[in-house]
Amino acid sequence: MKDNSGSILLALLTGATIGAGIGLLYAPHKGADTRHKIKKMVDDTGHDLAERISHAKDELTKSTKEKKDDFDRKLDEAISHMSYKADDIIENLERKLEDLKKKNAQLQK
Repeated sequence: MKDNSGSILLALLTGATIGAGIGLLYAPHKGADTRHKIKKMVDDTGHDLAERISHAKDELTKSTKEKKDDFDRKLDEAISHMSYKADDIIENLERKLEDLKKKNAQLQK
């Protein structure tokens, strides 16, 4: 996948989470309140990340299926095309064989 938006979004989300965590650590709140806020933020971020990973997995599965279907279609087309070419080659060889048989018959007379 050449689209880097997922990586950029993940980097921004990670940076924001780290920045918010550092901000909370230096905030003038009780330790218990700060730990509660950090835990909530980690939980929220974990759920968000799990959703994004699930979405990315679904998109990758969809893309892979589309690519496989496209490959199968192109392979079928190539095999069909080669089959017609093989038939043409066989017919051409049969005509040449008949011509050779006629020439051989004329030479043996």
